[in-house]
Amino acid sequence: MRYITPLLFAVLSSPAWAASGPFVSLKNTNFIVLLAFILFIAALIYLKVPAMIGKLLDQRAEGIQADLDQARLLREEAQGILAEYERKQKEVQEQADRIVEAARAEAASAAEQGKADLQASIERRLAAAEDRITSAQAAAEREVRDQAVSVAIAAARGLIAEQMSAAQANKLIDGSIAEVGQKLH
Repeated sequence: MRYITPLLFAVLSSPAWAASGPFVSLKNTNFIVLLAFILFIAALIYLKVPAMIGKLLDQRAEGIQADLDQARLLREEAQGILAEYERKQKEVQEQADRIVEAARAEAASAAEQGKADLQASIERRLAAAEDRITSAQAAAEREVRDQAVSVAIAAARGLIAEQMSAAQANKLIDGSIAEVGQKLH
């Protein structure tokens, strides 16, 4: 029935019905064309061309379906790879953020340590300066005292020399020698 219906439509709608004279005659070109067409269609059916065309179309459809399946698999694989790379990128970003935060914390710690070191250095320098000032003050006091003693000795010598006679000087010298002798023994 599948093959007869198109053939029936072809025969019934043929312009051969409009021709003059007997239709079934070898002199009628429309009849000859119709016979050739029917023989051509019969040859195609006998050689199973529609089945071959159907088979080729089915193979083509299967090939397209296989390509679609493969494309779907590739798409899923690509999405998996993309998700993995996005996850890795997120991990790398988090690691970079941690590194930056650690660097900031280390810089802050180094700045605090630098401030503490500077403060300790300033305190050491102040202590050293105070020690030098105290030492210089003691040296100045010692020098003033030594100068005062020298002036006092010179003044006492001058006074003693004016007021003392030779006999008194000899008596003082003898008393001093005796005192030294007692202290040494």
